[in-house]
Amino acid sequence: MSVSSTASSLTPPPVSAPTQADLLRFVRRVAADAALIASLPLDPEGRTWVRLDGPGGGEAWLIGWPPGTGTGWHDHADSAGAFMTASGVLKEKSLAARLPSDGWRTLELTDGVDRERRLPAGQGRAFGLHHVHEVLNESPDQHAVSVHACHPPLPRIRRYSRSGRVLRLEQVERPEDWR
Repeated sequence: MSVSSTASSLTPPPVSAPTQADLLRFVRRVAADAALIASLPLDPEGRTWVRLDGPGGGEAWLIGWPPGTGTGWHDHADSAGAFMTASGVLKEKSLAARLPSDGWRTLELTDGVDRERRLPAGQGRAFGLHHVHEVLNESPDQHAVSVHACHPPLPRIRRYSRSGRVLRLEQVERPEDWR
């Protein structure tokens, strides 16, 4: 056996990226960990979070949502993801439309693209690249806790404002902005 064939036979096979189903299984498993969920410090004023090791080298977070808080409209750019409510109830508003990935500042949305989901504890969803949504805790008096995972690790998050049918790109955040 030559040296090059020996070296290549010792190289581990490439690890495949987790699928949306894998991400959803991960957040479901973490959301079922009652001790972990209870360990998250909750702040009455703002969201709290703890970063977790995500599947396949991805990112994950445990997030606490005070009553009346939300993310605002955003997407996860080139990352697929999943999230699951571990306690309380969250609402997800999303767009059932594929938006251009770059090169625009303002879009007029067509009728029928708005979707809403109510996600009580134990309910979640997976999503693909460029999924535009906002997540809200509309409860007037109860915290919610959720688990989120994405792969690959977020290269950026794009934040949007919305007025009726007009969606406007407001800001692009990169990982260095979150540290």
